Amino acid sequence: MPRPEKVQAVADIKQSMEGAEAVFFTEYRGLTVKAVQELRKSLRDSGAEYKVVKMTLAKRAADAAGIEGLDEFLVGPTALAFANADPVATAKALKDFGKTNDVFVLKAGVLSGAILSPEEVSKLADIEPREVLLAKFAGAARSPLYAAAGMFASFTRNAATMFGQLLDKKESGEFVGEAPVEETSLPAEEPVEAETAGKAEEE
Repeated sequence: MPRPEKVQAVADIKQSMEGAEAVFFTEYRGLTVKAVQELRKSLRDSGAEYKVVKMTLAKRAADAAGIEGLDEFLVGPTALAFANADPVATAKALKDFGKTNDVFVLKAGVLSGAILSPEEVSKLADIEPREVLLAKFAGAARSPLYAAAGMFASFTRNAATMFGQLLDKKESGEFVGEAPVEETSLPAEEPVEAETAGKAEEE
């Protein structure tokens, strides 16, 4: 029977996996304590958390979270980087750290349930940060948005003026609605009956 502390450890890892935007698997063998501290700091700045966990517990947590295909990456001294904010920023922090630390190995990643190879994680890191993309999008959309805002504002003013005029006319008795019933009523029924009777006599 698993010990309570192991059960709790699996539950904690599972919760971190499910709550993260992405999870990255790294091998830290050969890193100095100072280097690991630097890595932790850069990951915190990206909104990520870096944890060294036992691989047997990580496998159980992945299975419990429904994440498959991770067994080949959960070997050796492996640490997990949980991207709780921006996966791109976390991937970039890991990639940049690997450039100055040859012994650091980025094994794989999990993003939206899909397994990412090291090459795919590297491509993810090359995407511009979310803030930059949003700023570019806002800049590109600014002119059309301003034009649309002006159009809607003009429509609102014109509509308000039109409805106000109609209400004023209605209150003053000048409102022109449908034509009076007397002017649009059907012809009297007598000619219709006479015409019908005449046809009956001819028959």
